[in-house]
Amino acid sequence: MNAREQLQSFTLDTLPTLDTVVLGALELFSAETVPTLELGLERPLVMGSGNAAATGKILFATNPAIFADEATYSSALAQGGYDGVVVLSASGKKHAIAMVQEACEHQVPVHLITNNDKAPAAQMLADTSIHVFPKNREPYTYNTSTYLGPIFGASKESAGELRTFIEQQVSPTLLRNFADYNAYTFIVPDAFAPVCDMVRTKFDELFGGMVTGRVFTESEIMHAKTVVPSGAELFISLGCRNEHYGLPRNHLMVPMPESAGFAAAIAISYFIVGKIQMAHPPYFTNNIVTYCETATQLFGHDISPIVE
Repeated sequence: MNAREQLQSFTLDTLPTLDTVVLGALELFSAETVPTLELGLERPLVMGSGNAAATGKILFATNPAIFADEATYSSALAQGGYDGVVVLSASGKKHAIAMVQEACEHQVPVHLITNNDKAPAAQMLADTSIHVFPKNREPYTYNTSTYLGPIFGASKESAGELRTFIEQQVSPTLLRNFADYNAYTFIVPDAFAPVCDMVRTKFDELFGGMVTGRVFTESEIMHAKTVVPSGAELFISLGCRNEHYGLPRNHLMVPMPESAGFAAAIAISYFIVGKIQMAHPPYFTNNIVTYCETATQLFGHDISPIVE
């Protein structure tokens, strides 16, 4: 059974770890054509929550765009200076509904990038302004295929080649006992700075306060991030050498393809986080049902532990 088949059949008792979801996403995008975004905007205001906001920064990294999240979108809309609004949301629910509603009041084009063809936020928009990308069935919050889709569409990386690279080049480097550590620091090339937020978010979602996950660019880590050493902290550098941070025995360098883009940086990082997840107690599995019950009350619509 391949990873994508596992995603089609898992239950609450057999939730997959993040590495399996990564491979399933790469299988999906090897089999399906990913749409290309052509929005015709010169200076968009790009909005999203959590990793949707980080994805927006990746998609519009070469544009003179304005970026906002769930805490800042109202003030960004009021300030102006944009010729259209782009809202990213895998579900098209939660804060995306309010974002689209408020954006529509400003008399500019509003686009929704989502994976939900029945997204509540889409009900306020014309069909030509709704951009639905393919996704896999995944546990709630994993959002791996959901955001990798638009990124593959922008970067034109090969999902099939990336899957082979992870299996043949990345996986063999991870042959150590991740359970020996309670803290993990990722070092990412400066070119992939937006990926830092995405990996930090994954640690928040999967481990809460039970496992520490820190993520810095090569330049950022130079600024007093390692004043206090720990023998139980593993330093994982992606495609770059670490000669200064952490104990030498706690260094792990993971290769990246020579032509790596954002999809590769995210997929490889998430794959590693999945292996860390496997080495620790199932914190996410043990708590996601209760969390979704609370989130359903907070947002006023049903939030399921499994996103079909």
